[in-house]
Amino acid sequence: MLYDGDTLLLPYKKILLERQLLTLQKAQLLQGSAPCLADSCNSYLYYGLHYTGQEWVLREWAPHATAIFLLFEGNNWKKHTDYLFTQVGEENWELHLPKETLSHGMLYKLLVEWYGGGGERLPSHTKRAVQDPYSKVFSAQVWQPETPYSWKHLRPKGGEPPLIYEAHIGMSTEQQKVSTFTEFRLFVLPRIANLGYNVLQLMAIQEHPYYGSFGYQVSNFFAVSSRFGTPEELKELIDAAHGLGIRVILDLVHSHSVSNEAEGLSLFDGTEYQYFHRGSRGRHPAWDSRCFDYGKLSVVHFLLSNCKFWLEEYHFDGFRFDGVTSMLYYDHGLGKAFTDYSLYFDGNEDNDAYSYLALANQLTHQVYGSALTIAEEMSGMPGVAAPIQEGGMGFDYKLSMGIPDYWIKLIKEVPDHKWHVGDIYYELTNRRQEEKTISYAESHDQALVGDKTIFFRLTDKEIYTGMSVFDHNLVIDRAIALHKVIRLVTITTSGGGYLNFMGNEWGHPEWIDFPRMGNCDSYAHARRQWSLVDDPNLKFKYLNAFDKAMIHFVKESSLLEETPQVQVQDIEKQILVFSRGGYLFVFSFNPDKAFVNYHFEVAAGKYTYVLCTDNTNFGGQGLINEQTEHFTQYIAQKNLISLYIPPRIGIVLRSEQ
Repeated sequence: MLYDGDTLLLPYKKILLERQLLTLQKAQLLQGSAPCLADSCNSYLYYGLHYTGQEWVLREWAPHATAIFLLFEGNNWKKHTDYLFTQVGEENWELHLPKETLSHGMLYKLLVEWYGGGGERLPSHTKRAVQDPYSKVFSAQVWQPETPYSWKHLRPKGGEPPLIYEAHIGMSTEQQKVSTFTEFRLFVLPRIANLGYNVLQLMAIQEHPYYGSFGYQVSNFFAVSSRFGTPEELKELIDAAHGLGIRVILDLVHSHSVSNEAEGLSLFDGTEYQYFHRGSRGRHPAWDSRCFDYGKLSVVHFLLSNCKFWLEEYHFDGFRFDGVTSMLYYDHGLGKAFTDYSLYFDGNEDNDAYSYLALANQLTHQVYGSALTIAEEMSGMPGVAAPIQEGGMGFDYKLSMGIPDYWIKLIKEVPDHKWHVGDIYYELTNRRQEEKTISYAESHDQALVGDKTIFFRLTDKEIYTGMSVFDHNLVIDRAIALHKVIRLVTITTSGGGYLNFMGNEWGHPEWIDFPRMGNCDSYAHARRQWSLVDDPNLKFKYLNAFDKAMIHFVKESSLLEETPQVQVQDIEKQILVFSRGGYLFVFSFNPDKAFVNYHFEVAAGKYTYVLCTDNTNFGGQGLINEQTEHFTQYIAQKNLISLYIPPRIGIVLRSEQ
């Protein structure tokens, strides 16, 4: 159990056991007589629209409905008794239609009636929803292609530390428009493969009415966002990634749902509590969205079935679960500093949400044994990435969300000559060693409007005039040096994995801002300007080349399977040295001083250069002769190595004992 390896958790043993018992009880109730939990969660096979070959069957769960009608082109979108659902039991509704009634591509909706009212709704399990370009109204669409997609590649086995490329399909083109699955597959996926990333994390895949929500206001949980293309085109993208040895994970939003009624689940059957909590608890105060009731078995079954659907139907290799912190606490963790363990066990926790997440991990790994699950969790709750049998939630990894915040704070508030290497190392390695983590310098969160990427913050206006390879600019020199050093020290201290957001590897300029009324519906900041990194006359190419070298080194070295061991924390000279997996990592954060014959103790042997941020191929000054071999000297009963360490540099040396 968790408390066996962490005595600080012993006072909370009872609570941990209660959470574990609750998860077990719910698993048994959901599983019933099925061989395992995953076998029992198949709501998408029952609810929604299905073609049997002989007829169409449409089913809905709507406990408080008094009647449900099908509205579609065939009845001129009018209520008609020929298309009235029959109630099945107390909560379900069913409609059987001759096969000629509907056809592939046809639009339809439901008219759900209840005591005192009614409204048009999209089916809860619709697999495709499309928006009218003129009215902007969403409708469900019959999606039954004559030939199902034929998969060409097996899923990569995985098992290696995840090196994640986070991407948004819509903004992945340089053109000022919404990009597509096909365009991403043809033009962006090869870039990701070339850089060496082994996991692709796709955002905004589940249908969402508002494009500017970045995909985090989901309306249709089983539908692929039609603005990016068809389900088959998404499958082709995932298939192509698998062919390149890249796993694909879905940024899964089960933390909340859009408040929209016509498009989403809110007030689906006239009640606010069908899927969500009653009253104020059912509404997220910061996100203007609806909060699921994880204590309701029917809701848990819906969400678990959703996990299974994306794994089986689209061959996703796992999930990044969005907003886990928001799920775990009644107050959603808003504005709260989690400074000691008592704050994880003070009665503010939603144990139903805890058990749901544990069940979601259990089911996901039952459906696909090599699945990868990652929690977006910022409070640091113990056990998020611990095995379920030990009282944990069962995630494979959790995001180290404090690291990007630390880098931004450091760059904004602390002068270069005061960067404290002890603090840097502490912030990068401050984690529960029993739980694996994904480190990152920045994700999409650090690039949104009102904020800046690391590189843009370091360069500011100079990025527009100082990036020519023919120009010399001290601001740009500093930015390029620190951008590389920050990324190298972040990935090499990580707790098991690394993440980068699309374009940030080469210092994409400016911020992210989706088309909206406030910017005159402009796509100028909802795109990726690949021409900048492809231009041989601009310095962006140097950052891209370094990222490629860094990712390939980490992937090929099996580095992240080891634990870093600090060797030097020279606060005065701002030098940090640590060893990991047979490599020595030397960092100088000193802005202006070089150190000749800098001595420190290491394991005896020969050391050779593997990677250096100052290499001219990476936009450096070329101050290090990387052909040099360093041998330790035995002096005063210590094995010492002597190095030349220029300012703002990261060096990787291989130990060849």
